[in-house]
Amino acid sequence: MAGEKSEEDTVSEYLGQNPELAQWVDTFRSYCESNKQWVARREFILRNMEAFPTLEHGVPSSSLDRLLSLSMVWANNVFLGCYYPQAVMDKIKEMGDGIVVQDAPVHKTTQDGIQGRGKRSATTEGESDSGGKRAKSSRKSGPLPQAPAEHQPFFNRLYKAVAWKLVSAGGFGPNLDHFEILRSCVESCKETMACVYVPLKDITGLPAGRTQKEGHVCEIRCQTVYIGTGYGRDEAAAKAMASKEALKVFQGRKVTVKICRRRYKGKDVEDLVLLDEQPRSQGFPPALSYPFQDEQLEEGSS
Repeated sequence: MAGEKSEEDTVSEYLGQNPELAQWVDTFRSYCESNKQWVARREFILRNMEAFPTLEHGVPSSSLDRLLSLSMVWANNVFLGCYYPQAVMDKIKEMGDGIVVQDAPVHKTTQDGIQGRGKRSATTEGESDSGGKRAKSSRKSGPLPQAPAEHQPFFNRLYKAVAWKLVSAGGFGPNLDHFEILRSCVESCKETMACVYVPLKDITGLPAGRTQKEGHVCEIRCQTVYIGTGYGRDEAAAKAMASKEALKVFQGRKVTVKICRRRYKGKDVEDLVLLDEQPRSQGFPPALSYPFQDEQLEEGSS
């Protein structure tokens, strides 16, 4: 209808009336986000601020970190087709309810999930006109071969930022606020971390002795690259431990993004992982999220 405001216009008008809020929120934009992606994620952040009562404008906090992580998870799902544990998917679906992204891409993993995208054609890629059965894709699942090279420049910058931050803090040690150091360095490089939390009892493939314990597991990613996992009695403790493990990777002479094999939902998958130069004596913890469309994996779990 002529003269009716769109959601984007409403948000822009609101931010125009609140310039300090607008300036603060814009600091959360990631370096690689397009205008379309940022406008959508910005609306997600603004819509859900009231759900975090301890959140204060301009003040770093665990509530802000959680909101920003959820906003990245939501945006990764909408624009990249990333899929996360069902509890996380349910949460971001609820938080993103009502946000309309025009001409958003359609992904198999989000066909019935986070956001409506209009009608789909009766015959899509991989389906035949006669039988309507979807043919299996010949594309290799997981990250693209060139993905490590594409992500490496960012992590080179992040490595330098972490190095200087640790020098100013007196070096790496157990008494540091590891998450705050990691968060501030990532944001200084115009990016945001994504934290995924899962109850320990729901994780399969953990080392013996952990499977019966109470607590939570936290997985940290940045630019879809896995950087650390931590276990703790609650989400905050798990996040702190995951951050500590992630910072350990930055203690060498360099960091490298590589494609490695990991376990996800009981299956072997290829994942993007940030590594140091030290040889690993054991494998990686099982993945809590898998931010790469994997049709065979989804078919096996359905």
